[in-house]
Amino acid sequence: MARRRDLIERSADDSRDLQEVSTWEPRTLPDKIACRVYDGISYGLPAILLLTAVIITAAILLSPAIVVAEEPLVSVFFLLSVVPAALLAAYVWYVDITTKEPLRLLVATYVLIILLAPVAAIVNSAAGLFISEATLLGSFLFFFLVVGPVEETIKMVAVRVYAYRSDSFDAVIDGAVYGAVAGLGFASIENTLYIGSYLADLEAGTGLLVGASEIATTRALAGPGHVIYSTIAGFYLGLAKFNPRNAGPLVVKGILIAAIIHGTYNFSVQFVPGLGTALLPIGPGVAFVGFIIVFNAVFGYYLYRKIDRYRQTYREVRDDAGNRDLTPEKTEFEPSQR
Repeated sequence: MARRRDLIERSADDSRDLQEVSTWEPRTLPDKIACRVYDGISYGLPAILLLTAVIITAAILLSPAIVVAEEPLVSVFFLLSVVPAALLAAYVWYVDITTKEPLRLLVATYVLIILLAPVAAIVNSAAGLFISEATLLGSFLFFFLVVGPVEETIKMVAVRVYAYRSDSFDAVIDGAVYGAVAGLGFASIENTLYIGSYLADLEAGTGLLVGASEIATTRALAGPGHVIYSTIAGFYLGLAKFNPRNAGPLVVKGILIAAIIHGTYNFSVQFVPGLGTALLPIGPGVAFVGFIIVFNAVFGYYLYRKIDRYRQTYREVRDDAGNRDLTPEKTEFEPSQR
């Protein structure tokens, strides 16, 4: 795209020096210093932020690392806890009917959300000082106004800062794929923190392994929810990339839907299983597991319908085009970065 010029520059002949009138280039020492300072901010500040995120994440993961060091076999339960979420994310990747996303972008998104997730933990903890979860109203406000919006926004930030800017992000459904990976990464670190915190209070040995199996099972059931929420938000992020005039409302809509579903789960899981045991001849464990499975199945089906509609439309349009590959145009508001 051609550089826009001030009206003086457009009208003046080439012999006139317009430095600091309507044009500028680094000539003097202050100019060069300004360039160096800008370069330092442009490259140094992101590096500082990244280093800070690494330090915070490492500090948060210290407790789980100590548990694993004391009982290495516990690490198996950390891995098992993310298997259901990983399978769901793999399914979303598999059903991408367009070109498959590069491994480097998938890995980068996964790593970025692990580094950014502590931000959500810090915000949630800070908000918890002002909104008590002890009351029904406080719990409702905390999960719907803090946890849901904060965590789903953080996941979309992890997609937006890198994968979204790549030319490989060339279809709406790619937003769902990267959203799924962000959800998987968030579930991974959240499971690690929950399991590590729980096991840190248990004694080493058989008790530790039994406790690890119990908490890992619980987290394995909860993990797919994160993938579902962020895949929905990611789909709308994909829509936003190819609808720049309405990009803002589309991103907000996706995060709102994901946050409401997320908040509904966190709020209702506190009392719905209890109602189940009171109304049905089932135990607390069955009621708890049954609730999570039904909840994820309902909203998983909603997600499936959204992705399936995209796939069906893609096939129809491709057939109308004579089975030619469908290649979306690059959007004007995003630079080409590979």
